[in-house]
Amino acid sequence: MTQPLNPMTLPDDDNIPDNHYAFNINLVTPWFIRKGAMIAYYGQMEFRALTHGLHGGLLHMVAQQFSAPMYFGDYAVAEGQGKLIIGDRGYDINAYDLDDGNLTIRAANLLAFEPGLAMNQSIVPGFVTLLGTGKFLASSNGPVIFIEPPARVDPEALVGWADCPAPSHHYDHGWVSSMMAAGAARFGVNSGEERQFDFTGAGTILVQSSEKVLSDSAIVRTIEGQLYGLTSVGLTHLNGVISQQLASQQQMR
Repeated sequence: MTQPLNPMTLPDDDNIPDNHYAFNINLVTPWFIRKGAMIAYYGQMEFRALTHGLHGGLLHMVAQQFSAPMYFGDYAVAEGQGKLIIGDRGYDINAYDLDDGNLTIRAANLLAFEPGLAMNQSIVPGFVTLLGTGKFLASSNGPVIFIEPPARVDPEALVGWADCPAPSHHYDHGWVSSMMAAGAARFGVNSGEERQFDFTGAGTILVQSSEKVLSDSAIVRTIEGQLYGLTSVGLTHLNGVISQQLASQQQMR
């Protein structure tokens, strides 16, 4: 039987021993925590939503460090003293340190971060940017690989990038123009072989060792935010594209 957890022997700010899927935060100062990430804690803690119930100091911290209104409902502030254990549906969890850094990460992968880091919405849908100095925790579907630009990356395998320009889209026109790709394109099917993110300049790219995106809820919310400017013609066309995509995915099951 696995040895039960003991708060006296838990490592500070590290993965649970022999467990890449759970992480222990030694909570001394407040942290931003994604809702649903907490699986257990020792000590005295409170979890406060960013939209209400914040007192003066925490309210000032959120106003200064959290500039991503699309994600306000996804995070809480963990405040108190103790051991905070977090997880993410059985995905790998790793800690990263930024030193006056600039890192953009897929929102679905970001689990928690210290208030020394400021979070902004990225211009790339589904991603957020962390600025400053501090620690953050991110999950991934398999171990994370670090790559130096220039490189092209499958969008579904991309976790984030640090200290380099935002990527551009690259399309393999030979693949797209083939009969197979043309048929798939009618159903909205894309793959890493057809479309990639093209990175240039200096910096670091974080890639998970799987093409499975952890969640697409942030991208869905981004699309929803654009619907109000569409005419009935545009909405009808979009409905047709979505129906074709659903039919294609059901055929692949």
